[in-house]
Amino acid sequence: MKMKWLAAACVFLLNLQTGKGQNNPYTPPFLVGEKLTYLLHYGILNGGRGTLEVNKSTLDGKAIYHAVARANTIGLADKLYKVEDVYESFMDPLTGLPVKAIRNIREGRYQYYNETFFNRDSNRVYSQLSGYHDTPEGIIDMVSALYYLRLVDRNQLAIGDKIDLITYFADEIYPLPVRYRGMETLKTRLGTFRCHVFAPVTEPGRVFKTEDDMLMWFTDDDNFIPIRIQFDMWVGSMKVDLVEYSGLKYPLSSRLD
Repeated sequence: MKMKWLAAACVFLLNLQTGKGQNNPYTPPFLVGEKLTYLLHYGILNGGRGTLEVNKSTLDGKAIYHAVARANTIGLADKLYKVEDVYESFMDPLTGLPVKAIRNIREGRYQYYNETFFNRDSNRVYSQLSGYHDTPEGIIDMVSALYYLRLVDRNQLAIGDKIDLITYFADEIYPLPVRYRGMETLKTRLGTFRCHVFAPVTEPGRVFKTEDDMLMWFTDDDNFIPIRIQFDMWVGSMKVDLVEYSGLKYPLSSRLD
């Protein structure tokens, strides 16, 4: 499993804001304490769980939003290949941009830990593992991307619109083009929802067959939360579905039943 694509999915869509309306004052689309829980499954087989949670904290004496994305295997998948991944983002409450990010990976025998610091004045990042790197203005990490994207003005999107997102991931500047697919009605275990559909452009190769093998559904309400992510890979189709939520800022008015 390419965990970087799962991480990208769990965070990507907030970057849309970098394409439209970025000069508007930052108003968080979430409440402190919001928590989203997801189930990863291959058909009827459950393979993992993930959470996205945001709380208040302090960093260097300043108030920040502390967002954490966790993913771990369950059941048979956990016995075959144990995964415990944690991604953290420390975001400026005035802009939503990250000032620090942590990636803590445990996958089988592989372990990886790194902290990255963002300097907005110089447009550079500092990685504990690889030192300083020049970056484009407004670059964000994968986790803050998810929260930032939820600011997108959905009324300004047209089918076929393409947004070029720029994130910093695994000590690399990581472009992530995204296409808007329009509206769909989606049935889930939580009910039926009106959704906006986005398609990050995937790279054909060992994991994906075409550029269109990843889809993301976001609720058509002011929460604009990711409710499903689907991957079509050489080894089969995988879905990540929202199964629990708490602490939403707005009513989940996109639900139809």
